[in-house]
Amino acid sequence: MSAAHIRNAEIGDLSAVLTLYAHHVENSLGTFEEIAPTLEEMTRRWRAVIDAGLPYLACEVDGKVLGYCYAGLYRPRHAYRFSVEDSVYVSPDHARRGYGRLLLSELIDRCTLLGYRQMIAVIGNSGNASSIGLHGALGFAKVGCFPSVGFKQDRWVDIVLMQRALGDGDATPPADRKTPAMA
Repeated sequence: MSAAHIRNAEIGDLSAVLTLYAHHVENSLGTFEEIAPTLEEMTRRWRAVIDAGLPYLACEVDGKVLGYCYAGLYRPRHAYRFSVEDSVYVSPDHARRGYGRLLLSELIDRCTLLGYRQMIAVIGNSGNASSIGLHGALGFAKVGCFPSVGFKQDRWVDIVLMQRALGDGDATPPADRKTPAMA
């Protein structure tokens, strides 16, 4: 098996990203989206992350994108400006090989360097042991669960909230009070 390369996702990766994400939309409870987006919509989403100065990463092995992740602002109101939410998806054919860990580790490092202080995971389905385990292994703590807030695949689905401090977390005020990516 060749080594994985974690890099910035490029526009040329988005077809592979969409295929990967569409599988999760159609076959899992990890996302509450029920209809896979178009390539045009996926490109718009990628562009919004990049334009916000946030990381959008791809995991490439032998020239093939096997996973991706990105950070988005947790909420749009200004007081949340130091908190990001992560999203991580790996090809089901390549799950449990450490690619998710490589992606999320790099995302944590990059968001920390950008000045963000908290990373939040909103995980679909409390039975999603892979995602919960991945986040727990990288220092996230479970901070809550919202039971039955989604209805997908003919069943009620909850979300698990996990959180991890970045850098100094809440131990110190930010040196620059502007939005980290814009500072």
